[in-house]
Amino acid sequence: MDDSLTKDEYEALAQIRKARKGERPSACVARNAKALIGLKYVARGKDGAFMLTEKGQQTLFVKRCIDGLRTMAASAVAAAAPAALDGDVAAFLSRKGLIAPRTAGDGFELTARGRESLTDIESRERKP
Repeated sequence: MDDSLTKDEYEALAQIRKARKGERPSACVARNAKALIGLKYVARGKDGAFMLTEKGQQTLFVKRCIDGLRTMAASAVAAAAPAALDGDVAAFLSRKGLIAPRTAGDGFELTARGRESLTDIESRERKP
């Protein structure tokens, strides 16, 4: 079974992650719930609320890391202000050696290893 998710399904995972207790699920979550439950990314609690499984949390974290690398690469090309990353994403990418603190100022910059990883990820996404 193919576990690749659509943009809409990733958005539903992000909305479930941010949802508050007792909050009614959005149309996006409702539309994608059956598929996400079947792929074991989401589970339904006893109260009927959706919650991320460990697989869903890991998948969303990896997506946030890849998006962070892309944002940093784009801000480096545009010579814009340093890209802002979530604390857990920045800590993970730094620990893996994909980003490093900027020598001048605040924020982070991609390392050579980070650029190689991003190139590899993008080449894999293009293949059918």
